[in-house]
Amino acid sequence: MDVKNEYIDLNELINVIKKRWVEVILWTILGSLISLAISIFIISPKYSSSIDILVNQKNDNTAVQYNVQQADLQVINTYKDILTKPVVLTPVLQEIKKNDNYQGNLSTLSKSIKISNQANSQVITVNVTDDNAYVAADIANAVGKVFSKKIKKMMQVNNVTIVSNAKVNTTPVSPNKGKNVFLGAILGAFVGFMIIYFKELTDKTVKDNSFLTDNLGLTNIGSVYHLDISDNDYGVVKVVARNKISDNNDEELDIPRRRRV
Repeated sequence: MDVKNEYIDLNELINVIKKRWVEVILWTILGSLISLAISIFIISPKYSSSIDILVNQKNDNTAVQYNVQQADLQVINTYKDILTKPVVLTPVLQEIKKNDNYQGNLSTLSKSIKISNQANSQVITVNVTDDNAYVAADIANAVGKVFSKKIKKMMQVNNVTIVSNAKVNTTPVSPNKGKNVFLGAILGAFVGFMIIYFKELTDKTVKDNSFLTDNLGLTNIGSVYHLDISDNDYGVVKVVARNKISDNNDEELDIPRRRRV
């Protein structure tokens, strides 16, 4: 590809923006407003709540206790996996359907739960996201309660501690209005620029001599200007002359005009 052509294309893009920058700004504002409206009126807000669970095994022997902690860290992924299995979620689903009239199923419940754990930590965080802030807190607390009962029997773990219960958080975690407005502005500016640039490319109107010389390779040999002449006055030019004797007396002379060939 010719470097010169690339430079001309870039220069053309800059000229289009300079010439029609107002339209680009309007499209940017329009994109922001549409994104804000979608975030407020269309996307349902989501609320989040979390519970922290500590799983460990007690031992009176200090040396053995260290080995037990290391063993707990090794099986932490197993604990995280159990938290999202039907053995825990089925009783949770039954409880929240009864207490909160939850309308979801086991699959919906599983998708709303995220399990996380810091490196070398025995604390597991269960984060629940739902359309209702109170339901989200109830689900998280129910998961912690059911897990505490099940894990003792399944893994022979003698100490499960709820570090912090889930609390109701009425501040939505999504949608992120600021982020959506920013992305909408970028998308609006891009769409606006593409539209006006497409109009420029498809506009074949001759606006100046450069279009003929640069685009069509023609030679400019002169210019003919437009004369706005009405049909009634065609062939006659009206000239108003001043009378030399009196400035107040004007004489109108009809001077024949050369007709077109």
